[in-house]
Amino acid sequence: MAENKKLRVTLVKSGIGYHKSQKANLVALGLRKLNHSVVITDSPQIRGMINKVSHLLKVEEVSE
Repeated sequence: MAENKKLRVTLVKSGIGYHKSQKANLVALGLRKLNHSVVITDSPQIRGMINKVSHLLKVEEVSE
């Protein structure tokens, strides 16, 4: 895994009705509203957070 690898994560479905820990992952990723995107550095910890709420997200690799 390259150190400079970045991911664009977009919230495409609301966290309403899901478990509290899944909502906490959305907040920790910096996602606040629908269709809000953040660019974050790829790491095993971030991948784990994304996997837990993958049904609510769209993930794309970004080249910078």
